[in-house]
Amino acid sequence: MTKSPKFAFIRARWHAEIVDKALEGFNQRLTELGVDAEVETFDVPGAFEMPLLAKKLGGTGVYDGIAAAAFVVDGGIYRHDFVAAAVVNGLMEAQMTTGTPVFSVSLTPHHFQPKSELEAFYLDHFVGKGREAADAAVQTWRLHASLDAPKSVAA
Repeated sequence: MTKSPKFAFIRARWHAEIVDKALEGFNQRLTELGVDAEVETFDVPGAFEMPLLAKKLGGTGVYDGIAAAAFVVDGGIYRHDFVAAAVVNGLMEAQMTTGTPVFSVSLTPHHFQPKSELEAFYLDHFVGKGREAADAAVQTWRLHASLDAPKSVAA
């Protein structure tokens, strides 16, 4: 494998201070793995906008993988679990339609109150989830690169 990977990282801006920790963990882990990847960041208003952008980015053929990070909480107005399900299903559809791997770092906590003792937990948790997404992205990139590599034909 001679080519360095190029990843897109989509960030929902609701609860940006938490979501940004996923990108931090993603980049940290790539460095630790010694992978000289280019990571291009894209911001969307909320989680619901991520699948369409993932599909557009995947369709370009430019990216070896796309990570999408969001923090979907129960705001009391709508059922957050419906939003989360729509997002994850949309990300899967984007992946299957474009052939570009998509990695979800979208979490839906059952209980979250801003400025509570749980906020520190989620800040740390998103770093870990970003690291996990980087591991998955690199592993998938390597697998796809090996499958796409020309095979020598025995004479």
